[in-house]
Amino acid sequence: MIEGDVLKYMPTLTVGKVTDVREKDGKTWVKLDRTNLYYDASFLQPADESEYKVFSFKERERSTDAFKGTGETLKDLKKFEEEIDISTFTPSGGG
Repeated sequence: MIEGDVLKYMPTLTVGKVTDVREKDGKTWVKLDRTNLYYDASFLQPADESEYKVFSFKERERSTDAFKGTGETLKDLKKFEEEIDISTFTPSGGG
């Protein structure tokens, strides 16, 4: 596993290019560009180049899966979160 290799993390099928490789406590950790996370190398397998997809900033800004079809982008959702007035909510539940 060297920088630039395309690998797939088998538990989640995440595909990315290797950006860093580190060893710690006898384990090899590989950082993938898709998530910027380190993965245990024992769970990574080589992936076909066709499985690797580059995401542009525009694509990242599009609707999330949870809000697909609503037309809301992440910016819209963040704005909504900032504008919501929680003083109108009545607490409920235990106690």
